[in-house]
Amino acid sequence: MPEVRLKRIYEPPSPADGRRVLVERLWPRGLRKADAALDEWLRDIAPSPELRRWYGHDPQKWPEFRRRYRDELAERTDLLARLRAHASAGPLTLLFAARDTERNSAVVVKELLEEGAGRPS
Repeated sequence: MPEVRLKRIYEPPSPADGRRVLVERLWPRGLRKADAALDEWLRDIAPSPELRRWYGHDPQKWPEFRRRYRDELAERTDLLARLRAHASAGPLTLLFAARDTERNSAVVVKELLEEGAGRPS
């Protein structure tokens, strides 16, 4: 099983992070690009702007957000496969900006990677 971790982008980088990939559509507020220590910014795997606005990080909407985002990701198997390949090569850390560490889009991406979504058929 590939090693996939989650981390807020505002936390300091660590050698244990392995490959660091930002999975947000918008650049995190208050963070300079030079301070991000990113290997890649994968904007297109983030939720659509419409879904992100609808969710608004409302915990009551989490189950429905998760379902809708998984539907969106079903159309982005190429990006999931890319992340899976990174994870197969070593530790992969998905970076996110949300304050809620348990209910954010990176959690959904990690779930799909661990389930095997995005694997070539």
